Amino acid sequence: MNRRTRQVSYFLSSQYFSDGIRTTVSILLPSLLLAQFGLLANGMAMSIGALSVSLSDAPGPVQHRRNSMTATVLIGSAVTFITGFARMNDLTLGLEIALFGFFFSMFSVYNNRATSVGTAALLIMVLMLDRPLDASGVVRESGLILAGGIWYMAISLLRSRLRPYRPAQQALGQCIHEIARLMAIKADFYATHTRLDDDYRKLVAQQVVVNEMQDAVREMLFKSRQYMAESDRTSRTLVLTFSSVMDLYEQIVAMYYDYSGIRERFGKSGVLDTIARLVRHLSDELDHIGLTVQSITPSRPPLDLTPSLTALKQQIDDIPDTDGSTLVLKKVLVSLRNLSQRVATIQANMTAPATSPQNERLEYGRFVSHQTINWQSFRDNLTFDSSVFRHSVRVAGALLLGFLLTKFLPYAQYSYWVLLTILVILKPAFSLTRQRNQERIVGTFIGGLIGIVILTFIPNKTAHFVFLVLFMIGTYSAQRVNYIVMVICVTPFVLILFSFLGIGYLSVAGERLLDTLLGGLIALGSGYLLFPNWESHHITTPMTDVLKANIRYMQLLLDGLSGRAIPVVDYKLARKEVYVTSANIAASFQRMVSEPKHKQRNEKAVYEFVVLNYILSANIATITSTFLSSPQPYPTILIRPVKRALGTLTDTVRQLGEASEKTNTDTLASPVAALSEATTLPPDDRQLSEHLGFIQQVSNDIGKVVAKVSWQDVRV
Repeated sequence: MNRRTRQVSYFLSSQYFSDGIRTTVSILLPSLLLAQFGLLANGMAMSIGALSVSLSDAPGPVQHRRNSMTATVLIGSAVTFITGFARMNDLTLGLEIALFGFFFSMFSVYNNRATSVGTAALLIMVLMLDRPLDASGVVRESGLILAGGIWYMAISLLRSRLRPYRPAQQALGQCIHEIARLMAIKADFYATHTRLDDDYRKLVAQQVVVNEMQDAVREMLFKSRQYMAESDRTSRTLVLTFSSVMDLYEQIVAMYYDYSGIRERFGKSGVLDTIARLVRHLSDELDHIGLTVQSITPSRPPLDLTPSLTALKQQIDDIPDTDGSTLVLKKVLVSLRNLSQRVATIQANMTAPATSPQNERLEYGRFVSHQTINWQSFRDNLTFDSSVFRHSVRVAGALLLGFLLTKFLPYAQYSYWVLLTILVILKPAFSLTRQRNQERIVGTFIGGLIGIVILTFIPNKTAHFVFLVLFMIGTYSAQRVNYIVMVICVTPFVLILFSFLGIGYLSVAGERLLDTLLGGLIALGSGYLLFPNWESHHITTPMTDVLKANIRYMQLLLDGLSGRAIPVVDYKLARKEVYVTSANIAASFQRMVSEPKHKQRNEKAVYEFVVLNYILSANIATITSTFLSSPQPYPTILIRPVKRALGTLTDTVRQLGEASEKTNTDTLASPVAALSEATTLPPDDRQLSEHLGFIQQVSNDIGKVVAKVSWQDVRV
């Protein structure tokens, strides 16, 4: 199966596509069925209720999904009731828009699931703005919204009961797919035709995606009783596969070498191209494993790379070895063998899963965060020091401004689209708001053209209905993964829907484009002018977090060098924290460089910081993982560089303005003295000493970069 075909297979077997089909059926059926009895308006109200609940039905443990959907059903019905009466007077409606815009945006204080509940409530409010109803109609509409929400919830929970393991399989498969993509990016580091800066930027961006996927799988597995208990083969397979994949991911990350140096020394030999090709083969093999997990298809026979690895060894041996110059290539060869063995182990465990140790199963809950929803957290964020509070004020102000401006539009029947555009575009970070704004405008224009072409040149109503269903599936399949594709699909979907309702689609297309432009302008202006949240002003927080995570990681390295046993669970927790914080600083950097140039600060230094921390954690992982099975005490000379590095990182955290636990740093020998002592060590310990010295040097470089950032911040 070639890569393009595999991509299509991934999408068709993904949770996004299956959710898109389920959401389309849940939303479409009430309108279709009730329309047969002349009750289309009632059916559309139920469809709106189903739509709102679908927003809060994000992948995750069944009990969490059930709680969020229940909250959305009840809140949606209440918002419908309040909005139905508030809209009878422009003053009360404007007050409701401002208050609800603020209150429901504050749900971001808790977690993404709570945020989606708040977004669903605001969507209901916006869609109710232009529905003229009397008092009895408001009560009836509230009941229909409630019924539609319950209808969707019942279908969603029924699917979970019929196929309880399917969401976890899809999430795990997608996670493996993204790790395989990261491995393919790592192959480019050995290719002599790529720029290392570009490779690092791609790697950093992909780490953010991988971390999101890993978090989704952790939440799915470790917050669900059926997986925690590992009561059957499927549960054991999923949990064990994820654990093995995380170990493989660590091995991929730990494969760090001086790429510029090996390119310069071995670029003309052709050996690096061979290494890159082998890494891509392993990436393809891992990608096939992910597809097997996700689509539940029989796995193909494992790819035997032994002949290729043997040929690589011979190619390395043929290179003249001057002063051990080919040692780094031999290390790469060992790493490739380890990767190949780990991939083979994952394939073997999928057919005959082993049982995790009991103590490790009991610790799974420590790998996920637990958010308590209480009033105290909400109240603590009612201050301008809270970014959530500032964003909530921004949303309330933008929605109110959009509502007031629509009162002056020459048309008013569909002016709610202005507020809908503001709601979906305005994000806490300005960079995300600007990106959404561009995608919304481009997607609306392209989707509008597609819709007009279909309605103009294909008059057949049956064909229109088929297109309607296809665009609905595209909309709900892409809503969580690709915003511009979602907009391109939703625009012709809306135009075709209006044509079925007997409304001129050309006028609707023009009005929708105008509303999108106006809503996008309001959202963009609000994000820039109203309590803006510039990433460069807060970049030191994720920088501090990743430094603290690397300090904890390095402390385990120190324990291993000192001969102390490293608990496997503690090691994996520290490793997970490094991955999460590394992804967070990478995401912050990506957002920062997407902001206006004059609002960016220290972008080059922050990029250097991100890369150096990646190099640091990769080298710590390379050594620390070897101490898990057989810790042994090493000479003091090997411990000193780690203590130096810990002291440097601790001082660096203090430079960033954060308190850190005091690290024991001795009065150490000078680097020259340490180097002379290292020459007396056995060859293996001498290599370890050089590796630890490199970790110390990277820590020093991180300290210099942070000092530069701190000094520039003071100067600014």
